[in-house]
Amino acid sequence: MTTSAPATAAPFYTPPLLHPVHRFGSRTIDFSRQVALMAIINRTPDSFYDGGATFALDAAVAASLAAVDDGADWVDIGGVPFAPGPALSAEEEGDRVVPVIAAVAAASDVIISVDTFLPEVAARSIAAGATVINDTTGLSNPDMASVVAESGAHVVITHSLARPRTVFPRPQYDDVVSEVAAFLARKVELALSFGVPADKIIVDPGHDLNKNTLHTLEITRRFNEIAALGFPALAAVSNKDFIGETLNQAKDDRLEGSLAAGVVCMLGGARILRMHNVASASSAIGMTEAVLGWRRPAYLRHNMGEANHPAAPATPTGS
Repeated sequence: MTTSAPATAAPFYTPPLLHPVHRFGSRTIDFSRQVALMAIINRTPDSFYDGGATFALDAAVAASLAAVDDGADWVDIGGVPFAPGPALSAEEEGDRVVPVIAAVAAASDVIISVDTFLPEVAARSIAAGATVINDTTGLSNPDMASVVAESGAHVVITHSLARPRTVFPRPQYDDVVSEVAAFLARKVELALSFGVPADKIIVDPGHDLNKNTLHTLEITRRFNEIAALGFPALAAVSNKDFIGETLNQAKDDRLEGSLAAGVVCMLGGARILRMHNVASASSAIGMTEAVLGWRRPAYLRHNMGEANHPAAPATPTGS
């Protein structure tokens, strides 16, 4: 008895982007030949990965600017974890993220997104300098689409099924990738109906969000079906539980697995990679872009001359 191999994304999948070039404030990204690196800044006392290391205002600002120095094109600033927990008022959430956004916008032209599902927080964040709203609840509040449309900001539409900050036990899918893609397509239509331009929309299949490890591995393997929607697709894989469960690793040991998952998604058409370990991710993205032919090597020396290696420097006289 033989079994067929699982469906896989073709190597170097090129998504049919409706609008390859996107402008974020003063920055322009051509997603037909560039992968943007999004750094993660959590101004929360109970964040999934860093456990509150950037909860203090000065720590959050410093981490944001350090990420820029390490190669981030983009910083994603959040004040509330996705994980289930008590609700935070719009005022308190805004007071967490808005000062960080304002300080980073004053110091850098980096793309800034705010990770929120509250329209009031989104509006305050845009006024402070954010150019992207990262809504991990997939426009669960349609007023968010109105805020985005009126402001001219971008929006990341993410697949998730639970009401914000609530438990969603034992998620079930017949075909997780097809169902996620259909959900995203519906939410894109909702955004368009509220006046959000198509060139301001980004999609995210929501790795691990209301999905088990097998679901998330399937999304990673078939990421090309998400990218085929025609909008820049974001892969948020960094240090997540699917990596820990797959490799039997604690959060602090998941860097290599995160980079591998990110590269698989990039080869499947992902054009934004959301990562904690910025310097390492920047190297992975740069190498992948070079393999794809989008980036020239920093220098060419190996086997480029009469000898395989450059001559050793001359020994100083009298040594």
